[in-house]
Amino acid sequence: MPMNAASIMTRQIATVRPDSTVAEIARLMLDRDIRAVPVCAADGTLLGMISESDLMRPFREEHDLRRPWWLAVLSAGDQLGQALADYIRNDRRHAADLMTTPVITAAETADLGEIVLQLLRYCIKRMLIVRDGRLVGIVSREDLIRALALEPDILYGAVWQPSRTGSDRPAVLPPDA
Repeated sequence: MPMNAASIMTRQIATVRPDSTVAEIARLMLDRDIRAVPVCAADGTLLGMISESDLMRPFREEHDLRRPWWLAVLSAGDQLGQALADYIRNDRRHAADLMTTPVITAAETADLGEIVLQLLRYCIKRMLIVRDGRLVGIVSREDLIRALALEPDILYGAVWQPSRTGSDRPAVLPPDA
């Protein structure tokens, strides 16, 4: 039986509300050791996604950081590090202000090949799984790697070709392409 999203997805998902502050989101990400978190309404309706990059965008723009922000913080020393701490502690923006929308989603019945194609197509790291607009799970690259380790043939039929862009991301074509 082919594996689908429901068979590998993480079901206990940390989420934030649209009115969650930068500090609350940063604390949740730190406590849970996660890099992104779905934004959901009180009834579980998926509204958006907020990643570390989304969270830090205002800080990067304010300090004109063109290289990865964490490199700038490390190289600038205490002054920029203090500015980052102040931003996280004092910024009054909320998840709704910083989240990415629309979010790429899949149904619980999506097969893993479809999910891999979407991750590669949209250059995303996790697929949010929804039922009737409500978040029910998440499939991360880690979940896919674990599934592949347990059942190496789960993507049988997908045609892997070298990327034409020269990146390290191979192009994946559906079997009928």
